[in-house]
Amino acid sequence: MASKTFKALEIPNYRYWVLGALVSNIGTWMQRVAQDWLVLTELTHHDGTATGITTGLQFLPVLLLGPYAGLIADRYDKRKVLLITQSFMGLCALVLGGLVVAGEARLWHVYVLATLLGIGSAFDAPARQAFVSEIVPSSHLSNAVALNSANFNLARLAGPAIAGVVIALVGTGPAFLINGLSFLAVLGSLTLMKDSAISHAPRAQRGRGQVRAGIAYLTSRRDLLLLFAMAFVIGTFGLNFQLTNAMMAAEEFGLGASEYGFLGTVMAVGTFAGAMWAARRSRPRWRYVIGGGIAFGLCALLSALMPTVWLFALSLIGVGLSALTFLNACNTMVQTTVPGQYRARVLALYLMVVQGGTPLGAPLVGWMAELMGVRAAVAIGAIASLVVSTAALVLWQKYRSDAPPLRAHFREIFTRG
Repeated sequence: MASKTFKALEIPNYRYWVLGALVSNIGTWMQRVAQDWLVLTELTHHDGTATGITTGLQFLPVLLLGPYAGLIADRYDKRKVLLITQSFMGLCALVLGGLVVAGEARLWHVYVLATLLGIGSAFDAPARQAFVSEIVPSSHLSNAVALNSANFNLARLAGPAIAGVVIALVGTGPAFLINGLSFLAVLGSLTLMKDSAISHAPRAQRGRGQVRAGIAYLTSRRDLLLLFAMAFVIGTFGLNFQLTNAMMAAEEFGLGASEYGFLGTVMAVGTFAGAMWAARRSRPRWRYVIGGGIAFGLCALLSALMPTVWLFALSLIGVGLSALTFLNACNTMVQTTVPGQYRARVLALYLMVVQGGTPLGAPLVGWMAELMGVRAAVAIGAIASLVVSTAALVLWQKYRSDAPPLRAHFREIFTRG
């Protein structure tokens, strides 16, 4: 079973990629924790709206630039694109860290640098996602996508905990500086890769209408449109852990930075377990897309009701497991069913949907948390996720000619196999 779970690591270029990404991902999670803590406790007095705006600004460029960023990744050498984007994002982290260490950081600085970081991420994400299909053969792609998620969530186990300790000992500034330096690991891994072992996908043609061509391909796929609708609602209203966990920690339970980091680590236990489970699957299935969405809504709703910090932390394991199951199934479905010449553009549209909703959702969730309490805000997001996932189940049942009865399908999506 171990060889099946880790078979993509047989590819030397992919091993370089995984090692570099692990170091950088740890730094990324440190920055996420430090950024929220900086805004929530140092630059404001527990202002959930300001924290939500910061998160929203970081994801806004994905919404605005996503289609064009996907075209760039389809048209140019993805490794060269990544060298540029990773360098730019590392610079943004170093600048913010320098401002905080110097005692000159202001809220508007965070807003500007979060936006710049989001611009870099908007161009980085589709190239990074599609690049995986060029460094592993198609027979290993599902496993590689799942291992990428495992890598990200292994970093999520370590990053928040390390950030909590760093913030408690020396403040938020060094956490940003460490993240900036961590990008050197990815730059090194990209440099070490053998170009002869990279299977470059067909490049998108130059000329007008290439962004529209990617959108036209997506609209021709009714199954992907259903997947995108689920991703938008769940991403916008449910996947706001960066904001809601910070507010639950600070406002509901009165925790400090290190305890908040611990909550992120506990949640990562679930997401890492979900990623390793996904790595054993040979192909994506709709039962994991829909079942993951329904399970996420139920687990998130349960977390909103937990009366103590320990029960809340325990519930986050289920939240992380179900969220990762849903997201990994969506990502793998797109990666493995879209032709290479459209893959980055469709992935960019997918990321635009699942992450681009954050500029809408994060400030809204922050506002609801201020108005009704953070528990109510989490519960509303969970209910929205349940509604869209159940609707997707009904529609999938309707359009599949070979679909079993609805009751049997409910049993199927929660059963392995």
